[in-house]
Amino acid sequence: MIPSGTPHRFNVGTEVTITQSLGGTYTVIGDGVMARIGEHDADALGIEPKTATKTREGAVGPVDEQQLWEAMKSCYDPEIPVNVVDLGLIYDCKVTPLEEGGNKVDVKMTLTAPGCGMGGVIAGDVEQRLFGVSGVSDVHVEVVWDPIWNQSMMSDAARLQLGLM
Repeated sequence: MIPSGTPHRFNVGTEVTITQSLGGTYTVIGDGVMARIGEHDADALGIEPKTATKTREGAVGPVDEQQLWEAMKSCYDPEIPVNVVDLGLIYDCKVTPLEEGGNKVDVKMTLTAPGCGMGGVIAGDVEQRLFGVSGVSDVHVEVVWDPIWNQSMMSDAARLQLGLM
């Protein structure tokens, strides 16, 4: 459920309205509940998943850092139709080559509000997308609160999209 992040199961046959469908996830409203449906459950809405993620095995070779940022741009806050990169929620992304091959990616990100219960879900989306990038064998996403997020951290494109310019 949004914004609490607590699991919710709609009864079979419940009519829902899709209010957002970005990055392969869906925000729906039904029976007075707003919820996020992950891409792995899109078939419950009668929708084929938009993207496939790669497995962690065999993740060797170099990592294209631009691909990491593009992967993170496919992650969205379920209440805001702007990706987490343009919202300014990603503070840092570092790649460390591992001795056994592959690469570890460490990300520091924040949320638009400290009380947001969707933090773990959004961070999990970022992690999942990064595992899909060639050469990535380990990912650690940390939610931080310093500095506190504010609207000035958004890209101009995000501000324009949200009508703040």
